[in-house]
Amino acid sequence: MRAGTPGRVEFVALMAMLVATVAFSIDAMLPALPRIGQELTPEALNRAQLIVTSFILGLGVGTFFTGPLSDSFGRKRVILCGAAVYMAGAALAAMAPTLELILAARVLQGLGAATARVVPLAIIRDLYSGREMARIVSFVMMVFTLAPAVAPLVGSGIIVLAGWRGIFGSFILFATISSLWLTLRLAEPLPREARRPFSASALKEALRAVLAPPVVRIAIAVQTLCLTTLFSSISSIQQLFEVTFHRADQFPLWFFMMAICAGTGSFLNASLVMRLGMRRMISATLALQIGLTSIVLALFLIGLPEGLRFPVYLVWQTTIFFQAALTLGNINALAMEPLGHVAGMAASVVGALATVGSVILTIPVGLAFDGTPLPLLTGVLVAVSVARYLMVRLHRAEEYA
Repeated sequence: MRAGTPGRVEFVALMAMLVATVAFSIDAMLPALPRIGQELTPEALNRAQLIVTSFILGLGVGTFFTGPLSDSFGRKRVILCGAAVYMAGAALAAMAPTLELILAARVLQGLGAATARVVPLAIIRDLYSGREMARIVSFVMMVFTLAPAVAPLVGSGIIVLAGWRGIFGSFILFATISSLWLTLRLAEPLPREARRPFSASALKEALRAVLAPPVVRIAIAVQTLCLTTLFSSISSIQQLFEVTFHRADQFPLWFFMMAICAGTGSFLNASLVMRLGMRRMISATLALQIGLTSIVLALFLIGLPEGLRFPVYLVWQTTIFFQAALTLGNINALAMEPLGHVAGMAASVVGALATVGSVILTIPVGLAFDGTPLPLLTGVLVAVSVARYLMVRLHRAEEYA
């Protein structure tokens, strides 16, 4: 069987599987965090959350390089090398006797997964353009939204069958299948004559170009804070279900339902953004989140009746996922607007800075968990409030540009 260009349905499925590597690698681990904490760090259970943030840290750092590398060495080669690094990290984590070694292996996994996050979008751009490209990306994102919903269910099933270390084996299997599929069915989409040399000077120049416009700097800061709200809630969600609400066994099912509900945010954004514009969508969403989070924080401080605490948290957590659908794509597009002349490099730089920055802010929020939602609610309220203020600054920066 010779590699070529598969049909549209198969191509969308292949790209979606590659992109879903990141969501699967994060969300499938969530049901395992309490067991890992009890086994490897019983004296400080909160440290188990670092298994999520260490992966995201590696992902952010890797994002900086993978776009330019694929421009120089070809899309398939970079994805396959990244898959090898990802699988090596998963194998090391499966055998690691300490939490510290698992965290190091997860950083390595994140570095490898960065290729699956960035390069598939470049492949789509290589093969499609204009409205057809937008249509393909929309289909890929529709399939991609199912991964966070299903991943905790898959992770729970693997824990029952093979223990929590078996989840790392599923990562290896997932990457093996996607790598074989890519190798056998897709020809290299970037011809040699279209490739650009990889150099540190080019990266430095792209970084300078990205950070020069004030609008871009502010947009990256807003994206960092929006990612912080998402990653903070994901880091704490398993502990809240188990320690605070005593519903650990129900977690995968509730997470599935929240993710499915929040997935409609992408469709809502697509229908509203053309009419309202990206800036108004982001600002309105952040303003609503400030109000809602303030109310929920006040309710928990005052003292909710026992029967209302979990439903109130559940609704609020769903809005955090919904907020991500209404803000992250839009703010990324705002950051990229003035950077068309260095779009490929800029996409890597913007993604890397926002992701690494969000990890730095997420870690203290997660480690502050005290058995209640209060540290998370406080951290999210601060993040969305600062982000909303920065959106005002962004509007002023655009007026004076």
